[in-house]
Amino acid sequence: MPGDEDTLLSAARSYLARGYRPVPVPAGSKAPVLPGWQRLTLDADSLPAHFNGTGNIGLILGEPSGRLVDVDLDCPEARELAAEYLPPTGARTGRPSAPASHWWYIAPGARTKRHSDPVDRSAIVELRSTGAQTLVGPSVHPGGELYDSLVGEPSAVDPARLAACVAALAEAVVRARHGEVAPTAERPPPSGPRAGRPAGEDAERRAASYLDAMPPAVSGQGGHNRTYAAATALVHGFGLDEPTALNLLLDRYNPRCEPPWSEKELRHKVAEAATKPHDRPFGWLRDSIASNPDVDLSQLTLTESGSSVGSAGCRSRQGSDRPPDPGPIPDRLLRAPGLIGEVIDYNLATATRPQPTLALAAAVCLQAVLAARKVRDERGNRTNLYCVGVAPSGAGKDHARKVNKKILFASGLVGHEGNEDLASDAGLVTAVEAEPASLFQIDEFGRFLRTIGDPKKAPHLYNVLTALMKLYSSADTVFRGKAYADKKRNKVIDQPCVSVYGTTVPEHFFESLTADSLADGFVARLFVFESPPGVPPRRRSPAAPVPEPIVDAARWWGAFAPGGNLRSEHPEPLVVATTPEGGAVFDRLAAMVDERLGDETDAGRALWARAEEKACRLALVHACSACCESPVIDAAAAGWACELSEHLTRRMLYVCHEWVAEGQFDARQKRVLRIVRGADGKISRSDLCRKTQWLTQRERQEVIDNLLETGQLHQGAEVTATKPRVVYALA
Repeated sequence: MPGDEDTLLSAARSYLARGYRPVPVPAGSKAPVLPGWQRLTLDADSLPAHFNGTGNIGLILGEPSGRLVDVDLDCPEARELAAEYLPPTGARTGRPSAPASHWWYIAPGARTKRHSDPVDRSAIVELRSTGAQTLVGPSVHPGGELYDSLVGEPSAVDPARLAACVAALAEAVVRARHGEVAPTAERPPPSGPRAGRPAGEDAERRAASYLDAMPPAVSGQGGHNRTYAAATALVHGFGLDEPTALNLLLDRYNPRCEPPWSEKELRHKVAEAATKPHDRPFGWLRDSIASNPDVDLSQLTLTESGSSVGSAGCRSRQGSDRPPDPGPIPDRLLRAPGLIGEVIDYNLATATRPQPTLALAAAVCLQAVLAARKVRDERGNRTNLYCVGVAPSGAGKDHARKVNKKILFASGLVGHEGNEDLASDAGLVTAVEAEPASLFQIDEFGRFLRTIGDPKKAPHLYNVLTALMKLYSSADTVFRGKAYADKKRNKVIDQPCVSVYGTTVPEHFFESLTADSLADGFVARLFVFESPPGVPPRRRSPAAPVPEPIVDAARWWGAFAPGGNLRSEHPEPLVVATTPEGGAVFDRLAAMVDERLGDETDAGRALWARAEEKACRLALVHACSACCESPVIDAAAAGWACELSEHLTRRMLYVCHEWVAEGQFDARQKRVLRIVRGADGKISRSDLCRKTQWLTQRERQEVIDNLLETGQLHQGAEVTATKPRVVYALA
């Protein structure tokens, strides 16, 4: 069957024998997760280590695979017209819903080029070469369809001819959709006050040279800011339109990044760079370089804030108090090897509305509690994690919790499942005393935080927050509860290892965030996994028993008991070593954190201060999942953990800026700004009044006046058939 060990390994050997470079891709995914996969060179002896179970196969394109390139037909029109424009080839692959959607060629020197619809920006066709990869059979698409295996012989073509044919095909699709010229009336409005315009060949060539001089993004070394700076230089500095800028980033910049970005992530960076205000005039790099062709681009250096030093700089005015939004979790981070990956696969296969982000969060917490009190890293970090899954109502939040419950029950470890409701701090401590390695799965976690954070609403719950923080920090020592006159009531727990997986809707969780919860460090201890906006499509997924490999792995951890005879009273965990390469990854993150601590506000410092510690715990969980019998924190585990911790920290900084308020008036301002931002950055006064009916007329005007005075909003007028209407736009 597709994806089993023999079939995968046989296919990988067949592709390698033809001179193609196979790369392992996790099941249910289309992207490799191995760091530096573009340079991966597997020989026949090393294939079994990478293709040894359920998974997919990608082919590394371009130079590593004998100049093999792929023309990916992304839309039905492109597939219908392909035979009229593309050179004939004996190698075509696809899947049932998109037959012959990949045409394969041998084209020395071909370069990756993506063509998009100028109206709706949807993908039309892409020429993929060095730095890219494509799935081939027996891989299985995330939607469940089987890919065709690449069995035919690709035709050898001139790269310039192939690029011209692909461009002509894209133009034919545009003409079929919109006529000879895409109608400007149907084009969406510019995405910002200084939207890019199509670039001439000279401007694009100079922009490409400038981009080549910019430092690449490296995980743990300010990669988000460097990539944002590169996008800003293209769309604002050179005035390129967004599709052209995206193609340059994919073609010239992304192959140098460690690890490379997905198209969705780069598209987000380009869109953000196009909508933000900037200090320098639009097109300043294009105009200054055009007037001085000999300008030296090689001296460009970027600070970690994304601004540049010297006259070649392209500094973005984000506003000193508004951090950039890093966007959704990158696809490459939504997987982990071993038990975590298997639990994710089982979760998604049985979900009515699959949620990969929540599946990852829940699977990480499950592995954390299975290894609780049994392992530690060299610095004493344990596996206790506090994770929050954030998704809209009706989006399938409860499925991941149910999966964890089923696995613990099937493996006979139900005792590790804590209570689903916490009535008091005393009840929490009593439960942990009975089972120090516990996973508490809490629904409506946002409401829970709002309640326990206010002593007036529920004084008996207020101390739960304090107890959770003390338990979090006591995993490598002894937890001592409250002192009572009756000594029998005093609680002492040796090395408690408590994990929490809470689910909530975005509004309830974000509204629960307060300046106090940031200052006391509780929010900084959380891993907040936000699912993408919207509700996933419904599927009729059949219920299925927990797969035996998952049950066997969970039982292995249940039976694993390191230490001496007193291990149940005083655990002696196995020490999981960190390789020198893994340690170097942590050192890079620590250096970046130290720099951020000197620049951030109090809230930012609280979040960054926990980033490395949380990365260490994630890496320990990753290592236990990858190999339970001999875990080791290598570069792969450390890289995954550090990048995920950094991304979630940056996202939390952005969320806190948008939601955490200093007083009632500031809360009103932030809510009004979110309303304007939700209306694509501009809203009429009448619409704003309708959406802020919770404010009195006086309160509303006070908020608007202050936002105008502080420059966060601009007021303008739009001509209508009757009289001009007042509009407000984000600065």
